[in-house]
Amino acid sequence: QVQLVESGGGLVQAGGSLRLSCAASGRTSRVADMGWFRQAPGKERVLVGSIGWSEGNKAYADFVKGRFTISIVYATNTVNLQMNSLKPEDTAVYYCAARRLGLNEYEYWGQGTQVTVSS
Repeated sequence: QVQLVESGGGLVQAGGSLRLSCAASGRTSRVADMGWFRQAPGKERVLVGSIGWSEGNKAYADFVKGRFTISIVYATNTVNLQMNSLKPEDTAVYYCAARRLGLNEYEYWGQGTQVTVSS
């Protein structure tokens, strides 16, 4: 089992920045990669970006490239999502998720944290 707890959401004006954190605990040795997802009201949940747990390889959705950065702090098993140049359309509940080695789906999910960007 892997437990995930997000923090860092809030209200920010357009153009501002926020950093979300996801604290992972439990059997993190079995984690292949971590993903950040978001779900806006009335829309499906979409992948924002991901990072390989061991290799640190990163991938981002086109709509956040150049603005968002994912990183891992191994000392605390924390995955951060640095969000810059925020836009009102970035408003959503953000979730972190963990995918285990050998699986294709993200199996473990955090509770989500609200990000609201005002215009």
